[in-house]
Amino acid sequence: MERRRTVWGKLVAVLVVLSVCASMASGGCRSQETKEKNSIRVGVSLYRGDDTFINNIRSELENQAKEYEKETGIKVKLDILDAKGNQNTQNNQVERFLSLGCDVVCINPVDRMVASGMIDKAMAAGIPVVFFNRQPVEEDMNRWDQLYYVGADAKESAVLEGQILVDLYRENPGALDVNGDGVVSYVMLEGESSHQDSLIRTEWSIQTLKDGGVPIEKITGGIANWERSQASAIVEQWLKDYQDTIELIISNNDDMALGAIDAIERAGVVQKINLVGIDATTPGLDAVQSGKMLGTVSSDKEKYAWAIMQIAAAKALGREIPEEIPLESGKYYWCGQQIIQKKQ
Repeated sequence: MERRRTVWGKLVAVLVVLSVCASMASGGCRSQETKEKNSIRVGVSLYRGDDTFINNIRSELENQAKEYEKETGIKVKLDILDAKGNQNTQNNQVERFLSLGCDVVCINPVDRMVASGMIDKAMAAGIPVVFFNRQPVEEDMNRWDQLYYVGADAKESAVLEGQILVDLYRENPGALDVNGDGVVSYVMLEGESSHQDSLIRTEWSIQTLKDGGVPIEKITGGIANWERSQASAIVEQWLKDYQDTIELIISNNDDMALGAIDAIERAGVVQKINLVGIDATTPGLDAVQSGKMLGTVSSDKEKYAWAIMQIAAAKALGREIPEEIPLESGKYYWCGQQIIQKKQ
């Protein structure tokens, strides 16, 4: 009988010890989970690092990470990689970010139509994603509540670009209708054929001209994939084919407008050809100030990068997105834009 009591007592003692250890372990885990992070790791994949606008955003994003560290005391580790226009490369970069344990991934998609593969991997890993500049299709964005997008509204960009020309025509029709025949003959430089911004900018810049009462006639158009060199080659040919006809070049972005300027200067064209662009890149702004471009459209690049950083940091820390970042449908942030013209 005494032996049974001894065995029972030992068993109770063991159970008590195990219970205490389990309680301590559980408390320790809860403490670790609720402990605030003092650093976050953010993976960033760029569709092309040599794109002027994207390079500007990259610089601003690095600045915003430093500002965030100063303001919060939370260290930000930015891993920025260039996909060089290759979707397979970008897929591998996203996989690498996830394997490295990044807290959040920011993606500037190479091909917005195939973002689902990257979303699948992020969902499986439970890692939030902030897309920017190149908007995935709505069906993909609606697949998960941890997907966000930061960009500038393409329709607004186009309307503002068109408004530059409408205002000029109303002030002085001859400034656009250079040959005085009553019609403004134009050519259109377009970005990628599958890019939503290219399609929308092309449509609404022209619609704004029509709505504004500018008599226009399209000569031709070409896809230069946002690139200065491609636009230069295309415009060089246009200048040969339509030597004295082109009065206006409307470009989906500044880089292509700059390529057009390169071609015009190489050809030694004397007649006035007006140009407008979008993005307000540094060289684009220089062209506006020198009078080579009528104007461009600027999104606040600092605010743009700030929004990416704020959303990414909040998700990395498991927090709600700050109230000062208004999100359309709970996931879209649209950066404001304005017309930039030569300072008088």
